[in-house]
Amino acid sequence: MRHALIMIASALSFASAPFIAAPAATAAGHVHTMAAPATASKLSATNAVLRDLWLGHVFWVRNVVTAALAKDDPARASAEAQVVANARAIAGAFEPFYGANARDKLFKLLAGHYGAVKAYLNASIAKSESGQSEATSQLVANAKTIADFLASANPNLPADTVNGLLQAHGGHHIAQIQELLAHDYPAEAKTWADMTQHMYVISDALGGALAKQFPDKFASR
Repeated sequence: MRHALIMIASALSFASAPFIAAPAATAAGHVHTMAAPATASKLSATNAVLRDLWLGHVFWVRNVVTAALAKDDPARASAEAQVVANARAIAGAFEPFYGANARDKLFKLLAGHYGAVKAYLNASIAKSESGQSEATSQLVANAKTIADFLASANPNLPADTVNGLLQAHGGHHIAQIQELLAHDYPAEAKTWADMTQHMYVISDALGGALAKQFPDKFASR
């Protein structure tokens, strides 16, 4: 667990750095740019959709955590259903670009992410350090798998950079669970603010990478 937590801690410090996508070079060695106002408008609209989806992820996961700590099983079941629906929606947003197979693969990976968070939550409630360690390792491994998948689909999403963003995201989940369990609400409020802002960083990075890879879909008509 110590090694996994060190990786997440490093990623949290990395998370404040701006995302820099790898430039897409032309055959002549130049770099594509997106300066057209219409393109910028479509990118802004795409980013708004992605931001809403990724913010929904942390919103519903937090609801799962608070319901679990309150031992409110109906509320937890309802929130978990929304987590799954949200993961399907996030994966579905990528289908127009990469197809149904990629959508299904991404949904499976996102389900694995939530599964690791859920396992950490359950282990924390049970006060199982071994369970926490195993869940943390799963969370770390899943983040790398998602990063590798996205990098293989889009050259503007460097695997190491995306992995750093996702490791930081996992670290936020862990911190939030620990803080709510300890009733440290001021600390959790700060984590929530950091977590939501980080969702914007991730969603904007994904939107920008899509616009660079598929300029025709973002061009003015």
